[in-house]
Amino acid sequence: MTKCLSFRNGRGLALLCALLGTLCETGSGQIRYSVSEEQDKGSFVGNIAKDLGLKPRELAERGVRIVSRGRTQFFSLNPRSGSLVTAERIDREELCAQIPLCLVKFNILVEDKLKIFEVEIEIKDINDNAPNFPTEELEIKIGELTVPGTRFPLKTAFDPDVGMNSLQNYKLSPNDYFSLAVNSVSEGAKYPELVLEQALDREKKEIHQLVLVASDGGDPVHSGNLHIQVIVLDANDNPPMFTQSEYRVSVWENVPVGTRLLTVNATDPDEGFNAQVSYILDKMPGKIAEIFHLNSVSGEVSILKNLDYEDAMFYEIKIEAQDGPGLLSRAKILLTVLDVNDNAPEITITSLTGSVPEEGTVGREIALIDVHDRDSGQNGQVAVFVLGNLPFKLEKSIDQYYRLVTATSLDREQMSEYNISLRASDGGSPPLSTETHIILNVIDINDNPPTFPHLSYSAYIPENNPRGASIFSVTAQDPDSNDNAHITYALTEDTLQGAPLSSYVSINSNTGVLYALRSFDYEQFRDLKLLVTASDSGNPPLSSNVSLNLFVLDQNDNAPEILYPAIPTDGSTGVELAPRSAEPGYLVTKVVAVDRDSGQNAWLSYHLLKASEPGLFAVGLHTGEVRTARALLDRDALKQSLVVAVQDHGQPPLSATVTLTVAVADRIPDILADLGSLEPSAKPNDSDLTLYLVVAVAAVSCVFLAFVIVLLALRLRRWHKSRLLQASGGGLASVPGSHFVGVDGVRAFLQTYSHEVSLTADSRKSHLIFPQPNYADTLISQESCEKSEHLLVTQDLLETKGDSNLLQQAPPNTDWRFSQAQRPGTSGSQNGDDTGTWPNNQFDTEMLQAMILASASEAADGSSTLGGGAGTMGLSARYGPQFTLQHVPDYRQNVYIPGSNATLTNAAGKRDGKAPAGGNGNKKKSGKKEKK
Repeated sequence: MTKCLSFRNGRGLALLCALLGTLCETGSGQIRYSVSEEQDKGSFVGNIAKDLGLKPRELAERGVRIVSRGRTQFFSLNPRSGSLVTAERIDREELCAQIPLCLVKFNILVEDKLKIFEVEIEIKDINDNAPNFPTEELEIKIGELTVPGTRFPLKTAFDPDVGMNSLQNYKLSPNDYFSLAVNSVSEGAKYPELVLEQALDREKKEIHQLVLVASDGGDPVHSGNLHIQVIVLDANDNPPMFTQSEYRVSVWENVPVGTRLLTVNATDPDEGFNAQVSYILDKMPGKIAEIFHLNSVSGEVSILKNLDYEDAMFYEIKIEAQDGPGLLSRAKILLTVLDVNDNAPEITITSLTGSVPEEGTVGREIALIDVHDRDSGQNGQVAVFVLGNLPFKLEKSIDQYYRLVTATSLDREQMSEYNISLRASDGGSPPLSTETHIILNVIDINDNPPTFPHLSYSAYIPENNPRGASIFSVTAQDPDSNDNAHITYALTEDTLQGAPLSSYVSINSNTGVLYALRSFDYEQFRDLKLLVTASDSGNPPLSSNVSLNLFVLDQNDNAPEILYPAIPTDGSTGVELAPRSAEPGYLVTKVVAVDRDSGQNAWLSYHLLKASEPGLFAVGLHTGEVRTARALLDRDALKQSLVVAVQDHGQPPLSATVTLTVAVADRIPDILADLGSLEPSAKPNDSDLTLYLVVAVAAVSCVFLAFVIVLLALRLRRWHKSRLLQASGGGLASVPGSHFVGVDGVRAFLQTYSHEVSLTADSRKSHLIFPQPNYADTLISQESCEKSEHLLVTQDLLETKGDSNLLQQAPPNTDWRFSQAQRPGTSGSQNGDDTGTWPNNQFDTEMLQAMILASASEAADGSSTLGGGAGTMGLSARYGPQFTLQHVPDYRQNVYIPGSNATLTNAAGKRDGKAPAGGNGNKKKSGKKEKK
């Protein structure tokens, strides 16, 4: 770099000399330097000390410095060398851009002389920049129909250098379709243009790749490249084309909504917007657009609503394919709907008869029906039939019409209403069916008479019923309806005992309840036979009859009647005889009674209510036989009075009583002598005597109770001593072992006592009897049975203790005994029983009846003697006054035998020639002795 004063011509030189002269005079001037750009920091620019006429050391002494007005200081002074150097790297393009002459001006101040020098430095350009395009790539779109010769401006390159270092020319890479034209404008700017040399064809070559090179004039030459991509734009010269002009598709009618049926496709050889194909559904008049949907982008055809083969079997769908600018082509879709069995048969009732009379003719028309199926082919073939086992059938008419007729005669009583179910099934797979119901009423006719549930009825009514009482109710059933089933009841007229039946019984005509018009008496008649008629209200009316047996039940409304002994009519008293030698069980007499009732009400039992000598006589519970309970003693009174009650088993029970007088004597003269004193006493002292007897019995019972207590105390004391003796090793030799029973060494006294007290008017003859004690759970030996312990004896017995004959019972007088055949009732046979058991077979029943009648007959015969002949009961005149059976009704049929279903009847014809059956083998003998 050199210092210089630059002059452009001579005129300038002359001017410069003039100025220098002036500066010399004023002490100031202008200094110019030049330096290339991009020099390193500290690079030498010029010798400023020398140009100022100073030595390097004087720069600091005289205060030489650079003065600038806020600009960047690119230069600095080197005080050591006195030169001007660069303060930093200088870029001319940044500092001056495209200005051809780049100058940097600043002032230098010399402070001691206050002189200012102007310095101007020129920055020289170097070729440090290559031409550069704004972009590295440039895309140009040219339509394939563009006319050749058309120019397309290109991007301009830029070179920040100036002069020859700046952009000088452009160059295009060689090709067949394009050339480069450079246009120069003012100030030397150059603009390249791309020129189309021949027509483009996108279908042949769609893209052309070009390179534009921009170079400068420096040394070395720098250049920049621009890559140009020429895209040949498509021209819409081809419409879209479908792959098929007709699309055929078949689809089932039951496909769900949204199902894709098919996809159409159209292609366009163009590209870009010209090749953007969209699909359009031809919205012809109809419901195509409502049923089908065409995707405008993908070409998918789908359904919007359910298909129905029955509505449409075939669809012709027209579609269009259109590109961006609007060229289009057309095609069509031929869609066939396939039938599925989705429709059940339809049953239509064209004509209907709601009711028919029963027992009508076979083939009577009830309804006319129409059967139809909307499906086709096999799916539309329908078969119809009647469900269930009903008396109806279907007959084919024309087309799909059927007639519903009766197959058999109808009976309303079996079925009054029919619910006829018709089912129609098609031939699809699976088959579909439809059911319909027809209600048919059967009209009733009066073809059934009233019927009773039973062939006959039996009713029971107790006697003595109140008038108007309801007896029985009969009900008849009529299977008909309405008036044909309205039943009225009536009784068939008849007579009973000369009176019309309607005076006994009436019937409610509506309800069938029978009422009693009078009170019935079992003893008058026992049953009624009625005939009840039930009639309906049909036209003509029908009726039926049923028999009713009305049985009158017996009630206990009759008290027992005592046949023997009969009540005397002359005021006398009947007397029964009993010898003093009679053994226990001796038959004294027999009370015979009957009851007009029957069954249990006629079952009689006999009881001894009162006796002047208690314990002396006993009465059979069922036989009525009066027997001695013990042997007669001398102290027993000659006259014994007995009150016997006869009671039935009705509810409530009824009874009757009879008083018997028994004369006790060894000889008949004794009896005859005392007959005058046997009259019944009606004195009031009798009742006083009874009171005395009761008081005496109570007193004796108290004494006996005290005695038993004392005896128990003594027994307990003995037992206590025996326990002490046993503890000391002693035995109980004095006490029989049978009197005790022991468990684990403990023995209890088990002896029990019973006593019988007999009181009479004579207190000296009253006595207390202690029978042989019984030991529970102990076998009694023979010795113990024969041994007697008299704990208490009467005074009379103590006085006669030494006489052994008095202690022995005298043998009975045979004159006073009756044979078994002569005894009344069942005692004459082996069937008698002291316990009063009833006969248990037919023969005993007949024997009892015969004996009752015989007893009554002999009691009525006044000439009978004690020793009656054969064929009699042996009853004497002591049984009372005359008694005949003519005045006694036959009550044999009323005798009830417990344990047997037989009653006493007149079986004389059956008994002829037959011997009576023997008695029971387990009966006790009446002559058994009773031990005192």
